[in-house]
Amino acid sequence: MKACYLRQTLVIQSRVETQGTTGEVTWTWATFKTVRGGVEPIKGQEYFAAKQLQASTTTRIRMRYLDGITTKMRVKHGDRYYAIEAIIDVHSKHREMQLMCVEREADGWRD
Repeated sequence: MKACYLRQTLVIQSRVETQGTTGEVTWTWATFKTVRGGVEPIKGQEYFAAKQLQASTTTRIRMRYLDGITTKMRVKHGDRYYAIEAIIDVHSKHREMQLMCVEREADGWRD
């Protein structure tokens, strides 16, 4: 993997269930791993949903291979958050991985 793809600091986060003092269950995000990688927007589109214009950007995140990443996690890069849609093990060699992601608001997450 070329070092030029590892210029940015990325935080891989996983959702964790916590229980409040009154017994209520809440979900928070915890750091799974902090890594170096590259963020590359590759496709943007606009569409109508619920009579509102929505924008979506597909982003490729390149990084060294890291075991344990799932599509239920997210990537934080600066003040941006990316939902992991697909995980690609490049050439199936466990050296480089690409995460195909969609940018989301900090509070716009699926269950």
